[in-house]
Amino acid sequence: MITYSKDSKISANQLSDIFKSSGIKRPYNDIARLQKMLDQADLLITAWDQDKPVGVARALTDFSYCCYLSDLAVNDQYQKHGIGKQLISLVQEEIGQEVALLLLSAPNAMDYYPKIGFQTVKNGFIIPREK
Repeated sequence: MITYSKDSKISANQLSDIFKSSGIKRPYNDIARLQKMLDQADLLITAWDQDKPVGVARALTDFSYCCYLSDLAVNDQYQKHGIGKQLISLVQEEIGQEVALLLLSAPNAMDYYPKIGFQTVKNGFIIPREK
């Protein structure tokens, strides 16, 4: 049975394992960078199979107007069981109805997000990272 937590901390190594197994494009070999990503997150919700973390939603937010869902990753052995959808639902519970939830989608996930309530926007811009 999968359980969810907003209070359970995960290590950078555990986050690396989730990223690596999920297929998400993240610097999973850069443990120091992953630790900084964890330390600076405003909201971190995790999915667990007993004592094993199998999913994560990591967000940056002001808890008032907007929230950027910077990571949504689920171990590939646990995908297609509603874990990602539940992680997003728990993020929405935490931020409330007055806060817009924003994200950048991986190309292979573009069909997923509209199915769970996200709207495609055409008025966004990005300055991509250099590395």
